[in-house]
Amino acid sequence: MKKLFLFAALILLNVYQSRSQSKTLFNGKDLKGWHIDVPEMDKNPNARNPFLVRNGLLVSLGEPGGHLITDAKYDNFRWTFQYRFAGKPGNCGALVFVSKPRDLYEMFPKSIEVQMMHENAGDFWCIQEDITVPDMEKRRGPKEKWGVNGDKLRRVPNLTDGTEKPLGEWNSMVIECVKNSIKVWLNGVMVNYGYDATAQTGQLALQSEGSEVEFKEIKITPIKALSK
Repeated sequence: MKKLFLFAALILLNVYQSRSQSKTLFNGKDLKGWHIDVPEMDKNPNARNPFLVRNGLLVSLGEPGGHLITDAKYDNFRWTFQYRFAGKPGNCGALVFVSKPRDLYEMFPKSIEVQMMHENAGDFWCIQEDITVPDMEKRRGPKEKWGVNGDKLRRVPNLTDGTEKPLGEWNSMVIECVKNSIKVWLNGVMVNYGYDATAQTGQLALQSEGSEVEFKEIKITPIKALSK
Protein backbone atom coordinates (compact mmCIF):
# COMPACT_ATOMS: atom_id res chain seq x y z
CA MET A 1 0.00 0.00 0.00
CA LYS A 2 2.85 2.36 0.85
CA LYS A 3 4.51 1.64 -2.51
CA LEU A 4 1.26 2.41 -4.34
CA PHE A 5 0.84 5.67 -2.43
CA LEU A 6 4.46 6.66 -3.13
CA PHE A 7 4.05 5.92 -6.86
CA ALA A 8 0.87 8.03 -7.02
CA ALA A 9 2.61 10.86 -5.17
CA LEU A 10 5.51 10.78 -7.64
CA ILE A 11 3.10 11.01 -10.58
CA LEU A 12 1.33 14.01 -9.01
CA LEU A 13 4.70 15.64 -8.33
CA ASN A 14 5.75 15.15 -11.95
CA VAL A 15 2.48 16.68 -13.16
CA TYR A 16 2.92 19.68 -10.86
CA GLN A 17 6.54 20.20 -11.85
CA SER A 18 5.69 19.88 -15.55
CA ARG A 19 2.94 22.50 -15.31
CA SER A 20 5.22 24.88 -13.44
CA GLN A 21 7.84 24.53 -16.20
CA SER A 22 5.47 25.32 -19.07
CA LYS A 23 7.09 27.67 -21.58
CA THR A 24 5.46 30.02 -24.05
CA LEU A 25 6.81 29.52 -27.58
CA PHE A 26 5.16 32.63 -29.03
CA ASN A 27 5.26 36.00 -27.27
CA GLY A 28 2.56 37.69 -29.36
CA LYS A 29 5.02 40.32 -30.63
CA ASP A 30 7.56 38.64 -32.91
CA LEU A 31 8.89 35.27 -34.05
CA LYS A 32 11.76 35.08 -31.59
CA GLY A 33 12.79 31.47 -31.05
CA TRP A 34 11.69 30.40 -34.55
CA HIS A 35 13.24 30.50 -38.00
CA ILE A 36 11.64 30.41 -41.44
CA ASP A 37 12.34 27.86 -44.18
CA VAL A 38 10.53 28.83 -47.38
CA PRO A 39 12.20 27.59 -50.60
CA GLU A 40 10.51 30.24 -52.76
CA MET A 41 12.19 32.97 -50.73
CA ASP A 42 15.59 31.56 -51.75
CA LYS A 43 14.75 31.78 -55.45
CA ASN A 44 12.67 34.94 -55.53
CA PRO A 45 13.83 37.99 -53.54
CA ASN A 46 10.36 39.49 -53.95
CA ALA A 47 8.54 36.48 -52.50
CA ARG A 48 6.55 37.33 -49.40
CA ASN A 49 7.26 35.83 -46.02
CA PRO A 50 4.19 33.67 -45.25
CA PHE A 51 4.69 33.85 -41.47
CA LEU A 52 3.89 37.01 -39.54
CA VAL A 53 2.45 38.43 -36.34
CA ARG A 54 -0.92 40.18 -36.60
CA ASN A 55 -3.00 41.52 -33.72
CA GLY A 56 -1.07 39.37 -31.28
CA LEU A 57 -1.60 36.19 -33.28
CA LEU A 58 0.91 34.08 -35.19
CA VAL A 59 -0.34 33.84 -38.77
CA SER A 60 0.52 31.38 -41.52
CA LEU A 61 -0.66 32.93 -44.79
CA GLY A 62 -0.55 29.60 -46.64
CA GLU A 63 1.50 30.79 -49.61
CA PRO A 64 4.27 30.41 -50.54
CA GLY A 65 4.73 26.99 -49.02
CA GLY A 66 7.20 26.43 -46.23
CA HIS A 67 7.74 25.94 -42.53
CA LEU A 68 8.24 27.94 -39.36
CA ILE A 69 10.65 25.91 -37.22
CA THR A 70 11.71 26.26 -33.60
CA ASP A 71 15.37 26.97 -33.01
CA ALA A 72 15.39 24.56 -30.08
CA LYS A 73 15.00 20.78 -30.11
CA TYR A 74 12.67 18.97 -27.71
CA ASP A 75 11.97 15.52 -26.35
CA ASN A 76 9.40 14.28 -23.82
CA PHE A 77 6.98 17.19 -24.06
CA ARG A 78 3.39 18.34 -24.35
CA TRP A 79 2.85 20.92 -27.14
CA THR A 80 -0.39 22.88 -26.90
CA PHE A 81 -1.86 25.61 -29.09
CA GLN A 82 -5.09 27.12 -30.38
CA TYR A 83 -5.71 27.49 -34.11
CA ARG A 84 -8.42 28.52 -36.55
CA PHE A 85 -8.72 29.02 -40.29
CA ALA A 86 -8.91 32.73 -40.91
CA GLY A 87 -10.92 32.44 -44.12
CA LYS A 88 -11.76 29.37 -46.14
CA PRO A 89 -10.93 26.07 -44.43
CA GLY A 90 -8.01 24.24 -45.96
CA ASN A 91 -4.67 22.67 -45.14
CA CYS A 92 -1.96 23.11 -42.53
CA GLY A 93 0.06 20.92 -40.18
CA ALA A 94 2.10 20.78 -36.97
CA LEU A 95 5.33 18.80 -37.19
CA VAL A 96 7.25 17.03 -34.42
CA PHE A 97 10.67 15.34 -34.37
CA VAL A 98 11.81 17.76 -37.09
CA SER A 99 15.39 17.29 -38.28
CA LYS A 100 16.77 17.45 -41.84
CA PRO A 101 15.18 20.38 -43.75
CA ARG A 102 13.65 19.98 -47.22
CA ASP A 103 14.11 16.22 -47.08
CA LEU A 104 10.94 15.38 -49.06
CA TYR A 105 10.07 17.05 -52.37
CA GLU A 106 12.70 19.70 -51.51
CA MET A 107 10.06 21.21 -49.20
CA PHE A 108 9.14 19.11 -46.17
CA PRO A 109 11.59 18.48 -43.31
CA LYS A 110 12.19 14.99 -41.98
CA SER A 111 9.51 14.66 -39.31
CA ILE A 112 6.11 13.30 -38.37
CA GLU A 113 3.22 15.63 -39.18
CA VAL A 114 0.08 16.01 -37.14
CA GLN A 115 -2.46 17.09 -39.71
CA MET A 116 -4.71 20.12 -39.24
CA MET A 117 -6.36 19.93 -42.65
CA HIS A 118 -10.07 20.72 -42.36
CA GLU A 119 -12.06 17.54 -41.59
CA ASN A 120 -8.82 15.52 -41.26
CA ALA A 121 -7.32 17.08 -38.14
CA GLY A 122 -5.30 14.57 -36.15
CA ASP A 123 -4.09 12.39 -39.03
CA PHE A 124 -0.42 11.42 -38.98
CA TRP A 125 1.72 11.93 -42.09
CA CYS A 126 5.08 10.17 -42.21
CA ILE A 127 7.78 12.39 -43.70
CA GLN A 128 10.97 10.31 -43.89
CA GLU A 129 10.12 9.07 -40.38
CA ASP A 130 7.66 6.32 -39.48
CA ILE A 131 5.24 5.42 -36.72
CA THR A 132 3.05 2.46 -35.74
CA VAL A 133 -0.59 2.68 -34.69
CA PRO A 134 -3.20 0.16 -33.54
CA ASP A 135 -5.14 -1.45 -36.42
CA MET A 136 -2.29 -0.47 -38.73
CA GLU A 137 -3.38 -2.27 -41.90
CA LYS A 138 -7.02 -1.26 -41.47
CA ARG A 139 -6.13 2.40 -41.10
CA ARG A 140 -3.08 2.76 -43.34
CA GLY A 141 -3.81 0.29 -46.11
CA PRO A 142 -1.90 -2.69 -47.54
CA LYS A 143 1.39 -3.24 -45.73
CA GLU A 144 3.38 -3.60 -48.94
CA LYS A 145 2.47 -0.02 -49.86
CA TRP A 146 3.58 1.59 -46.61
CA GLY A 147 6.46 4.03 -46.78
CA VAL A 148 7.78 7.43 -45.77
CA ASN A 149 8.36 9.09 -49.14
CA GLY A 150 7.35 9.15 -52.80
CA ASP A 151 4.00 7.55 -53.66
CA LYS A 152 3.98 5.29 -50.58
CA LEU A 153 1.09 5.25 -48.10
CA ARG A 154 2.37 7.88 -45.68
CA ARG A 155 -0.97 8.90 -44.16
CA VAL A 156 -2.38 7.32 -41.00
CA PRO A 157 -5.99 8.54 -40.57
CA ASN A 158 -7.16 9.74 -37.19
CA LEU A 159 -9.36 7.74 -34.84
CA THR A 160 -12.40 9.97 -35.03
CA ASP A 161 -13.70 12.84 -37.19
CA GLY A 162 -16.21 15.50 -36.23
CA THR A 163 -14.11 16.98 -33.43
CA GLU A 164 -13.25 20.24 -35.20
CA LYS A 165 -15.05 23.44 -34.24
CA PRO A 166 -17.14 25.36 -36.81
CA LEU A 167 -15.21 27.66 -39.12
CA GLY A 168 -14.07 30.80 -37.31
CA GLU A 169 -13.99 29.21 -33.85
CA TRP A 170 -10.77 28.29 -32.09
CA ASN A 171 -9.63 24.67 -31.99
CA SER A 172 -7.47 23.39 -29.15
CA MET A 173 -4.73 20.90 -30.08
CA VAL A 174 -2.53 18.97 -27.67
CA ILE A 175 0.39 16.89 -28.98
CA GLU A 176 2.13 14.76 -26.38
CA CYS A 177 5.43 13.08 -27.26
CA VAL A 178 7.01 10.74 -24.73
CA LYS A 179 10.05 8.83 -25.92
CA ASN A 180 8.93 7.60 -29.37
CA SER A 181 5.17 7.75 -28.85
CA ILE A 182 2.77 10.47 -29.95
CA LYS A 183 -0.72 11.19 -28.61
CA VAL A 184 -2.98 13.87 -30.08
CA TRP A 185 -6.08 15.50 -28.58
CA LEU A 186 -8.35 17.90 -30.48
CA ASN A 187 -10.81 19.92 -28.44
CA GLY A 188 -10.43 17.48 -25.57
CA VAL A 189 -10.91 14.31 -27.64
CA MET A 190 -8.06 11.90 -28.28
CA VAL A 191 -7.90 11.71 -32.08
CA ASN A 192 -4.70 9.72 -32.64
CA TYR A 193 -2.09 7.63 -30.90
CA GLY A 194 1.11 6.12 -32.28
CA TYR A 195 4.18 4.37 -30.91
CA ASP A 196 7.56 2.97 -32.00
CA ALA A 197 8.26 6.12 -34.01
CA THR A 198 11.64 6.16 -35.72
CA ALA A 199 12.54 9.39 -33.89
CA GLN A 200 12.00 10.75 -30.41
CA THR A 201 13.62 14.18 -30.43
CA GLY A 202 13.78 17.17 -32.74
CA GLN A 203 12.44 20.62 -33.49
CA LEU A 204 8.81 21.64 -33.87
CA ALA A 205 7.31 23.29 -36.95
CA LEU A 206 4.15 24.88 -38.29
CA GLN A 207 3.32 24.83 -41.99
CA SER A 208 2.37 27.29 -44.66
CA GLU A 209 0.44 24.97 -46.95
CA GLY A 210 -2.30 26.67 -48.91
CA SER A 211 -4.64 28.21 -46.34
CA GLU A 212 -4.43 31.12 -43.91
CA VAL A 213 -4.34 29.91 -40.31
CA GLU A 214 -4.12 31.87 -37.07
CA PHE A 215 -2.41 30.54 -33.92
CA LYS A 216 -2.31 31.62 -30.28
CA GLU A 217 -1.35 30.29 -26.84
CA ILE A 218 1.52 28.20 -28.22
CA LYS A 219 3.18 26.49 -25.27
CA ILE A 220 5.44 23.55 -24.50
CA THR A 221 5.60 21.66 -21.23
CA PRO A 222 8.33 19.14 -20.41
CA ILE A 223 7.28 15.66 -19.37
CA LYS A 224 9.47 13.46 -17.23
CA ALA A 225 9.33 10.05 -18.90
CA LEU A 226 8.87 7.30 -16.33
CA SER A 227 11.26 4.39 -16.74
CA LYS A 228 9.69 1.02 -17.43
